[in-house]
Amino acid sequence: MRIIVTNCNTTREMTDEIVRGAQATASPGTTVTGLTPAWGPASAEGWLDSYLSAAAVLDTLRTYDGPPYDAVVLAGFGEHGREGVRELVDVPVVDITEAAAHLACLLGRRYGVVTTLDRSRGQIEDSLETAGVARNCAAVVGTGLGVLDLADDPGRTESAFLSAAERARDAGAEVLVLGCAGMTGLQRTVGEKLGLPVVDGVAAAVRLAESLVALGLRTSRAGSYGKPLPKERRWGRP
Repeated sequence: MRIIVTNCNTTREMTDEIVRGAQATASPGTTVTGLTPAWGPASAEGWLDSYLSAAAVLDTLRTYDGPPYDAVVLAGFGEHGREGVRELVDVPVVDITEAAAHLACLLGRRYGVVTTLDRSRGQIEDSLETAGVARNCAAVVGTGLGVLDLADDPGRTESAFLSAAERARDAGAEVLVLGCAGMTGLQRTVGEKLGLPVVDGVAAAVRLAESLVALGLRTSRAGSYGKPLPKERRWGRP
């Protein structure tokens, strides 16, 4: 089985880190291939970045010419483009935001999301609402760290995560969700300290994608996710 994992930004080092985490979670025999958009934001933090990254990811998948793949994992927490990708490709598409939330709902009644900057909270809340799992979310809490700051100082990142996680727990969260693909791997170091299950969206999405492929399930073409209408579409400047 081959799974394509798309980074939502142009930072290749982050793509590499995401792929390492995804491959470590994947079943034997599953190959994970990472895609980095050729254009777009270096990190997705805010509405403008989110919409720009969505178009870039769609363009990356549209122009992909590598080996065939069985599923797509969208590794941008709270970012846009999920529904468009489901129209575009003919394989299951799993977004790390809804994948993590769905698994968290199996582990506790309410979950909390720990993310990067507070400015990303609105996008995450909207994404959870669209996915139908917002009512179980106790809180979306920011760490105050930018996406590209996460890998600079692991000790600082862990401390900021723990502080934000405590606020989410105080708000009623029984399960925690890593609210950024760049946080992949953090659940192993902080889960025991918090005394709560911690769900990594990349790992959750990879396992759910494998399950959909194994069950022979694909995106429904009846209604909302029907194939795009045939028409002229201009991508980028002529």
